Amino acid sequence: MAQITYTLKEAVHGEMWIKKSQFITCVQPVAGRAEAVALVNDLWALHPEATHICWALMAGGESAAVDDGEPGGTAGRPMMEVLRHQGLEGVLATVVRYFGGIKLGAGGLVRAYNGAVAQALIGAEKVPLVRRKTLQCRVPYAMEGLLRREIQTGGHTLQEIAHGDDVEMAISVAEALAGDFVLRISDLCQGQARWGSADSPLTP
Repeated sequence: MAQITYTLKEAVHGEMWIKKSQFITCVQPVAGRAEAVALVNDLWALHPEATHICWALMAGGESAAVDDGEPGGTAGRPMMEVLRHQGLEGVLATVVRYFGGIKLGAGGLVRAYNGAVAQALIGAEKVPLVRRKTLQCRVPYAMEGLLRREIQTGGHTLQEIAHGDDVEMAISVAEALAGDFVLRISDLCQGQARWGSADSPLTP
């Protein structure tokens, strides 16, 4: 049986002061690395005077640990270890540091960044992570309404739609339900539905 992984229901925040340095923490659910980088850039816009903005991302093959100028291995990796220890996936932890003039040393930095994330996660509400995949489906115009209804009633998400010779939709579906969804639509459309995915898109 596959182990259940968790993400956060919503962003959580924390703040710590250690030897006059301020550590401002946020841990939040994210879709992947692109969103994480955009959020870090937003933080720099909010905190242009910060000394460091270190971050750790748990997102499968897109995971990352960034020290942002702190000594190697003293920030991003300790932050990531907290996320891993708590069984979190699809989350970004950021710590904004304003240096207070007193150096903490390598061990002190590890404890500070590890502790900042752990403190922010106290009482955080975790929810099971539902892995999703994007399917592309092309159907004749006469079947557009049918497909829309099946997307809605199945709790799936219509991401994009394009009208050409046929109707092509990009549909976000929980991985566990993708196989059944394809079979149902193919049956209802009597074999007239053509399928692709984000990894193998439809071709004309």
